Amino acid sequence: MYLFRLADRVARGLARLPAERLQGHREFLCQHQTDAGGFRGREGDADLYYTGFAVRALAVTGGLPDQTIEPLKRYLKSFHAETLGVIDLLSWLYSALVLQAAGGGDLLADCSADFPDVLCRSAEALRTSDGGYAKAKEGAMGSTYQSFLTALVYELLGKKMPRRNALVQFLYDRQRDDGGFVEIAPMKRSGTNPTAAAVALLNQLGAMDDEICDDVLGFLGDVVSTEGGFQANTRIPFADGLSTFTGLLTAQDLGRRDVIAPEQMLHFVTHCLELPTGGFRGASWDQQADVEYTFYGLGILGLLFSE
Repeated sequence: MYLFRLADRVARGLARLPAERLQGHREFLCQHQTDAGGFRGREGDADLYYTGFAVRALAVTGGLPDQTIEPLKRYLKSFHAETLGVIDLLSWLYSALVLQAAGGGDLLADCSADFPDVLCRSAEALRTSDGGYAKAKEGAMGSTYQSFLTALVYELLGKKMPRRNALVQFLYDRQRDDGGFVEIAPMKRSGTNPTAAAVALLNQLGAMDDEICDDVLGFLGDVVSTEGGFQANTRIPFADGLSTFTGLLTAQDLGRRDVIAPEQMLHFVTHCLELPTGGFRGASWDQQADVEYTFYGLGILGLLFSE
């Protein structure tokens, strides 16, 4: 499965870092677990989105600490997965599988026998005429990112996506002359994150070719920041943790580890994003760390040190 292969890749890279360095980030993550059992963002109560990132970050740095397991189980059991949107559903499914691997029990065993089919029907209700998947039923156009997330849900459920060729054509239609991909059809300027989603999904669908690979690598070269990371697009003058993680992952998946010199990126992530008190912030101008950007920061380090 894509997410678990990625987690293993990041974890193997992080295993080369000093344990005390990782422990500081694990303590930061655990501090964001609420009494309800889920994890919060920068403010407010826990939600599934941030819980998913916290679980992913803890998983790649050594697994769920014992004290987090029962509260997390209680939190996940408070949801009816059949009612969740794709983003929250993906967070719930991944967290449930990590919890199971940690000995927290099988939450999926409590679901009905037709649980995967119910979720797939809900996903297909968001299929649009352009072959992609929209973020909501009211959406008339497919979203590159939403389509990628939907594919991940299908994979976690052990299901094949219907109308594969239509999805491939949808992705091809999202590519622009600058070599990257856009989020929705009317957009003209490619973004690093929709490009990463498109490449990952094309690889998953077996639809990547050399021409697209060369185009994407050219686009990634255009969004390199002088800071040593990747920008979200060519108009944003600074790098950020999300774009740097997805840009690095995409470049590596396309066979290039040198779009940005590794030592330059390492300097960016350790001096601009990583906080000595634990956690990672989103960009050099950001004043606060959160669990989502901590996953991205750890992901960058893991990819840089992976073989």
